Amino acid sequence: MREFILKASKSLDKLDKVQIGRLVSDLLKDHELLEMVLSSVDRGIMVTDENFKVTLANRHIRRFLPLKAGSPLEKNLWETLEDPHIGEFIHEVLINQDNLREKHFPLDLQGRSIILSISILPLAKDGRVRGNLLYVEDITQKKAEEARMRRVESIVSLTTLTAGIAHEIKNPLGSMGIYLQLMQKVLNQHCGGCKEELLGYLEVLNEEVERLNSIVVDYLFAVKPLDTNPEPCKINQIIEELVEFVHVELDQQGISVVMKLDDNIPQLSLDEKLMKQVLLNLIKNASAAMEQGGRLVISTGMHEGHAMVSLKDNGKGIPDELKSKIFEPYFTTRDTGTGLGLTLVYKIIKEHGGEIEVKSKENRGSTFTLILPLPQKQRKLITQREESIDL
Repeated sequence: MREFILKASKSLDKLDKVQIGRLVSDLLKDHELLEMVLSSVDRGIMVTDENFKVTLANRHIRRFLPLKAGSPLEKNLWETLEDPHIGEFIHEVLINQDNLREKHFPLDLQGRSIILSISILPLAKDGRVRGNLLYVEDITQKKAEEARMRRVESIVSLTTLTAGIAHEIKNPLGSMGIYLQLMQKVLNQHCGGCKEELLGYLEVLNEEVERLNSIVVDYLFAVKPLDTNPEPCKINQIIEELVEFVHVELDQQGISVVMKLDDNIPQLSLDEKLMKQVLLNLIKNASAAMEQGGRLVISTGMHEGHAMVSLKDNGKGIPDELKSKIFEPYFTTRDTGTGLGLTLVYKIIKEHGGEIEVKSKENRGSTFTLILPLPQKQRKLITQREESIDL
């Protein structure tokens, strides 16, 4: 077909009306086929000529990219975009013919946090660039799955990290040995006025023993299989009891707690002790992020057949480059701690058949959302209710 169109275009003055009509018809069919192919590709596509003017765009492009109002055709590609960072990247690549032709951009699109992969490919013919192809893909799920796989691999590899634990144990043990020697020296001197000095040494020993015990307990908890004992529980009641337990400490830090609990959540099959551990770890993380005080909102609700528990703070947030690492063992941004807190949270939630999602903006706070499954009977009732509504 293409060969026929090329030959016919070279001898248009020799064609009669029927032949011209056939040529136009074939061109329309080719154009319709091209439009159909571009519309079927579930990615955003824009094509420019060699002067960077947009000549073609598929219907999915607006779903992926925030474009300015009006048709993008015949405009410079970077001038069609609302986002200045994406426009600057495209302008730099096209004008400078940069070798960096792919970049990832985190965006808030229609109330959703997504990650876009934007590629710019040259369109060449006969050894000369005739235009460019902008290719946009939503890689949010792909990145989330990659992060999940990294977390799983990290948790599995915990059993081989005994060398790291030995190092952590070695430091407090060294301190304990030094102070024990000092105590022995003081005792050997039979110093009558040594009571305060001995008490000081004992205090240091106690602190080091507590630190050592915390490291070992967290490590063993992380590596051994969890012995869960799920029973019907009211998640709202667990939250209320825990907030009552920690509210004095939070008050002293200048942190107010607001609870927005949905009374319609049915009982969930949970290990109450482990679930309190999850919530306590998340509350501690939130309070650490609000060093100057702040507001912690704990809410519950239902969404698509699951129970949702969200903890939202207005603290310092998590930098984009660290979000994928926060559930990894031994990762911490604090001067103290083992870096196992969120690893344990992730493990407990997975043991309950749930998921955990994180949304965070640096200097604007973080939201951790627990997605917990309903008991089989409750899921069945919800499904039946939805089917009756559809009918």
